[in-house]
Amino acid sequence: MTRVAVVTGGTRGIGHAISIALKNKGCRVAATYAGNDTAARQFQAETGIPIYKFDVGDYAACQEGVTRIARDLGPIDILVNNAGITRDSMLHRMTKENWDAVIHTNLDSVFNMTRLVIEGMRSRGFGRVINISSINGRKGQTGQANYSAAKAALLGFTKAVAQESAARGITVNVIAPGYIATEMVMAVPKEILDTKILPLIPVGRLGTAEEVARCVSFLADDAAGFITGACLDANGGQYMA
Repeated sequence: MTRVAVVTGGTRGIGHAISIALKNKGCRVAATYAGNDTAARQFQAETGIPIYKFDVGDYAACQEGVTRIARDLGPIDILVNNAGITRDSMLHRMTKENWDAVIHTNLDSVFNMTRLVIEGMRSRGFGRVINISSINGRKGQTGQANYSAAKAALLGFTKAVAQESAARGITVNVIAPGYIATEMVMAVPKEILDTKILPLIPVGRLGTAEEVARCVSFLADDAAGFITGACLDANGGQYMA
């Protein structure tokens, strides 16, 4: 059976790799994005994956977006909540606007999208929800009270919804990547990478987006039905819970 998968923030970075991995797995994939039209159009041209532009932090926009995707591709079987932003600063300097922006995109979006697909998954007796957290949601990070709070909240959300949904054939899991060689991480000065980040990673290197995508592909599989409420730490050994 061909599964329909939605990847939020699915045209760039880790989301880009996840979208491609799920397409290669045989899924019909929809990739959502918020603002970078040029990157999204290039992604669509290169991959053939349809793109949908809407704000995943806005419930009404998600309602419209999910309806369009289901109309175009079919009922949604797999949801990957990947969309995320950073607005870093120390808490004593953090603005309310930057707190709200991160919670809106990184946490509200997960409720919005999951709420809008969960009833259909329950009625069909199958679903895979995979939430992309972060090592900094596991251990915290200076200058990221907003980001760490949102990413930590995904762990509790995942466990609660996993318990609610297990009897209906739905698994809900979370992946917490460490430092991945995305555009955002590679913008860090090389000196900082070499002296402050890489020495903390036992495997001695950054991860790749494709390595995270393989984790998603595994958890999204029909055969992964006995894994739910779990957190998969893909961080090269930097944090071991």
